[in-house]
Amino acid sequence: MRYLRDTTFMNPEDRGATAAIGNFDGVHLGHQQVLEIAKNAAEAPLGVVTFEPHPRQYFAPDAPPFRLMNADARAHRLQSLGVERLYELTFNDRLAALTPEAFCAEIIRDRLGLVHVTVGADFCFGKGRAGNAQTLVDCGRDMGFGVTIAELLGGENTAVSSTRIRQALTDGRPELAAEMLGHLHRIEGAVIRGDQRGRELGFPTANMSIDGLHPPKFGVYAVRVSVLNGPHLGHYDGVASVGVRPMFGENRPNIETFLFDFSGDLYGAELSVALVAFLRPEDVYDSVDALVAQIDKDSAQARAILAG
Repeated sequence: MRYLRDTTFMNPEDRGATAAIGNFDGVHLGHQQVLEIAKNAAEAPLGVVTFEPHPRQYFAPDAPPFRLMNADARAHRLQSLGVERLYELTFNDRLAALTPEAFCAEIIRDRLGLVHVTVGADFCFGKGRAGNAQTLVDCGRDMGFGVTIAELLGGENTAVSSTRIRQALTDGRPELAAEMLGHLHRIEGAVIRGDQRGRELGFPTANMSIDGLHPPKFGVYAVRVSVLNGPHLGHYDGVASVGVRPMFGENRPNIETFLFDFSGDLYGAELSVALVAFLRPEDVYDSVDALVAQIDKDSAQARAILAG
């Protein structure tokens, strides 16, 4: 996949794609339906046009974190679904100020040279969200590119959406989130150096930040882990704690993952941690020994779930 970030001039070979347009946060089943329609809409390379930062993040930078995945995780998922060209546009003052007609002319036709675009039925775009799916159809007719509108997946009260997926994760229901995503919800990022407390307890953990992401329910999860680079490249099972580590008075949320049957240094490696099942909420224990005993129980429970 060619990952084209904020390209103001497209090489001739990068023009002429059929592309889905949207934020694709989570790349859920509704997004996947749009991608499939885009793929079949024209005999051309399959592309995605998306935005970074997310427009919601741009307009409300101080709002609580809401994203299901960061830009790299989104790119990994789109590549796995067969996307050949990812056009990631920087969402800034200039882009936000474009009218719907200017967006179609300057971005779709002139900059990217798309032959066909596909969007969901609830698509809005342009300054003040003034344009909708019908606006796009009208612009495409006048400017020479095709447009297909994908109906929403599910009924009025059951439509697959990033909002419903976030709620499932807030409720500690990763299985329900996975049903709407079409894949396990994953947290991706680099392993950062922690205080090595897990190692001292006999459970060395890989620590990752969840800054900017919608936090799932704090607690312990059975997880499947992919190490994406480095000498330990591969797939592992494990148990992870998401939260603020109340036993030790921490207050910055992160995810700490203990990989079963693993030995090695993961600092700096990129990990993808998939939440399989919620085991229990965060808790405070009377002693370190009690905490270690609980981690043993968590690990045994996670092994049983992941072996099933």
